[in-house]
Amino acid sequence: MRVSTLTLMVCLAAPMAASAQGVTDPQIAAIVVTANQVDVDAGKLAVATSKNADVKQFGQMMIDAHTAVNKQATELVTKLHVTPQDNPTAQSLKTGGEKNVAQLKTLSGAAFDKAYIDHEVAYHQQVLDAIDKTLIPSASNAELKSLLQTVRPAIAAHLEHAKGIQKKLEK
Repeated sequence: MRVSTLTLMVCLAAPMAASAQGVTDPQIAAIVVTANQVDVDAGKLAVATSKNADVKQFGQMMIDAHTAVNKQATELVTKLHVTPQDNPTAQSLKTGGEKNVAQLKTLSGAAFDKAYIDHEVAYHQQVLDAIDKTLIPSASNAELKSLLQTVRPAIAAHLEHAKGIQKKLEK
C-alpha cells in the first residue's frame, strides 16, 4: 500500500511543481475547491467503512473542515466575481482522489485504516507544500491570499493529527 501512496504523491506533486509558475487566481480557486473535495470524499468513505474510532473521527473532521473551507472559498470567489478555471493541477488532484477512493473501497479493517491514514499524511503534506510554494506566492488577490494563509495552520494541524493516528496504527 505504501507504494501506491508514494505513487499518488509523485503524481500529485508533479503537476503542482510544473504549474508553480503562472498559476492564476481562477486556477487557484479550482485547485482549492478540488483539493478540499478530494478530502471530503475520502473522509466520507472513512466514516462509512472504518471500525476504528480514531480513523472515523478523523474522517468526520475532514468532512467538516474541508466542507467549511470550500464554503469560504465559494463565497469569496462569488464576491470577487472569479470563476474557478479548470487546470492540470486541479484535474490531477481530482483523478488522484478518485483513484485513492477506488483503492480504499477494495480494503477493509486494519488495511483500510492504514491506507486511509497513510494517504492523509502524504496528501496533507503535499497540500501544505503547494500552499507554501505555489498557491500563496501566486495569488494576486489579497483576499484569496489571506484565505490560503488562514487555512494553512488547519492543514498543518490535520497533518500532525494524521501522523499521530498513523503512529497508533503501527503499534
